[in-house]
Amino acid sequence: MKLGISLSLIAVLFLTIAMLVRAGWERPPMESTQQGYRGLGMVEIDNPRTQAARAALNQLPDVVPAVPAGGPAATSVYKNVQVLNDLGVGEFTRLMVAMTAWVSPQEGCNYCHNPSDLAADTPAKVVARRMLQMTRHVNADWKTHVADTGVTCYTCHRGQPVPSNVWYTQAPQGGAFAGNRAGQNAPAKAVGFTSLPLDPFSHFLANGDEIRVQSAAALPAGRGNSIQSTEATYGLMVHISQSLGANCTFCHNTRSFFDWDSSTPQRATAWHGIRMVRDLNANYLEPLAGKFPDGRTGPLGDAPKLNCATCHQGEHKPLLGASMLKDYPVLAAVGKLAVAAPTPEPVLIGETVIIFFALDSVALHDAAPRTLEILVVKLKANPKARATISGYHSATGDAAHNRELAKNRALAVQGALKAAGIAENRVVLEKPVVEQANVAGEDPKARRVEVVVK
Repeated sequence: MKLGISLSLIAVLFLTIAMLVRAGWERPPMESTQQGYRGLGMVEIDNPRTQAARAALNQLPDVVPAVPAGGPAATSVYKNVQVLNDLGVGEFTRLMVAMTAWVSPQEGCNYCHNPSDLAADTPAKVVARRMLQMTRHVNADWKTHVADTGVTCYTCHRGQPVPSNVWYTQAPQGGAFAGNRAGQNAPAKAVGFTSLPLDPFSHFLANGDEIRVQSAAALPAGRGNSIQSTEATYGLMVHISQSLGANCTFCHNTRSFFDWDSSTPQRATAWHGIRMVRDLNANYLEPLAGKFPDGRTGPLGDAPKLNCATCHQGEHKPLLGASMLKDYPVLAAVGKLAVAAPTPEPVLIGETVIIFFALDSVALHDAAPRTLEILVVKLKANPKARATISGYHSATGDAAHNRELAKNRALAVQGALKAAGIAENRVVLEKPVVEQANVAGEDPKARRVEVVVK
């Protein structure tokens, strides 16, 4: 009998120590908030002892002092301003200072900019430009989820160049005998270290699959009605609960998880949030897969993408509901997008035809064949004549990429002359001494190929 009591005391002591030192164990007293009718288990549990630590993790950065209104436009002072071109130079500079503190406080401005040419595009600058457009889009067009609180770059980045919570498409995981395990039995933090599929995001936050567990019909069939889909749904729900620091009952009524009429208002907000994340992944992040700096893409070459944890980071409301947007209202403006200057038509100057190209394009201008015909006539009239082709590029963008563009544009013109009946040995590609045709920035007349008959 004494031995049994001793073993019980040892077990109690062991469990008490484990509760105190192991993550996931929390000692009472706890605080509870009733979310629905009594008896339905709709209660949110909170630990008052973690509030100070959570507040520290969600500390807001200092606000950059406001600047007087007016002054010259940012586009009149800075070159290659494609997104914030509706701002004055003062507000533009203020926002750049704030963004540096939000995203790259250690690296500084040079994280995105080329210090020797601030107007030049770099991979990080191209991505940042699109992220600014995305932030304005969220604040202007997704008030059904962010309301007037809105978001800024800091909401996700928290002083880091890459947000802590992003996801990539996972490569298929093979098993010794079971083949593709569908991502199961590979515990991941994103799904609470359960055996549920570790990547429910590709289904629901990228592909847009329907999120369903309960059906309105018996034995439903078709896409979204398999056991695998159900398991992926549970994985996503675990992720949402973790991301918001909430139970399932934050949105759902335990009497019927399916029933919208008895759900909490937060379920509608979450519904819009899921669709917002799909929109941002599909239209802003995934198209940037080839633009990210080296080492920033996933195992399958895809871009980093958003999920609920990217913004919420364990809280019902990001940054505990504090709004930074009120201090930076320019991030709520839709703004005017820079309209690319029209590509000039080909011109003939003496014995030289100049053909211009659109930004980042090797496609010939529609009028190019007609202008080249002038040189084709001369070449056919003089069998000893040769056409010399040289390609040039503008100063904006990656230098190696631009050199390849210039070469491929010259090849496109060579192909047009061959198509017009000029033998290949009569068309000479001549690399110019300086391929960059302007000093800085973007100039439509710098993106050209010159063809000379000699």
